Amino acid sequence: MSAAAGAGVLLQVESVSVRFGALMALSGVSVDVRAGEILAIIGPNGAGKTTLLNVISGFYHPSQGRIFFEGRDRTRLRPPDVAELGIARTFQNVALFKGMSVLDNIMTGRLLKMKGSFLLDALYLGPAMSQELANRAFVERIIDFLEIQAIRKAPAGRLPYGLQKRVELARALAAEPKLLLLDEPMAGMNVEEKEDMCRFILDVNGEFGTTIVLIEHDMGVVMDISDRVVVLDYGRKIADGTPDDVRTHPAVLDAYLGVTHD
Repeated sequence: MSAAAGAGVLLQVESVSVRFGALMALSGVSVDVRAGEILAIIGPNGAGKTTLLNVISGFYHPSQGRIFFEGRDRTRLRPPDVAELGIARTFQNVALFKGMSVLDNIMTGRLLKMKGSFLLDALYLGPAMSQELANRAFVERIIDFLEIQAIRKAPAGRLPYGLQKRVELARALAAEPKLLLLDEPMAGMNVEEKEDMCRFILDVNGEFGTTIVLIEHDMGVVMDISDRVVVLDYGRKIADGTPDDVRTHPAVLDAYLGVTHD
């Protein structure tokens, strides 16, 4: 069991390295994610941010190091098994089923919650019927929460990009995650859409108690909504602290601005 277990740490990334051929995408990165916080991961392009999210969610396995979730080693688990533990994510590029309705897209996020027998499901009897009603009720709650009632029957692929991002967030929330990973949730959005997304992220954290790790390039957003910020550069962690601490950190200024400090 991880030493961090019981100390309010939900996820522990311990000395993780990821290598693709000659490229070291992550090098000895350690990050603790505390239960209930919003943690932002920032860094220049190519810093290893998405690779870190892919390791956490099981899409990549580290070359070295270990990952603990709720004190249990889950380093080698596959993405479906990681999802079963209570980790959900959105993607840098929207990954919706474009021909399906918004409602049906969000319902796919409930698949891990749908347990039952094939025969009962096929006949739609007994437990299968009550389970379907309960799952639909939860999805309708998410739709109301994210204020997308008006588009619930619209094909996802016909929506503006900002709304597609919101639907993808809804699908992730439908899985009732303990840990939500957001890969550039504000990318491609205008100012108004970013303000809405910031509000929803804060509400998800506050009302559902969901722990959130997000990658974001908009520093204004990062500084406004994050409890803590981790900075990566060339696959290494160079800073970890509060937004105020990180914004004045010499190594961070050097990575972003290319200046050195005495």
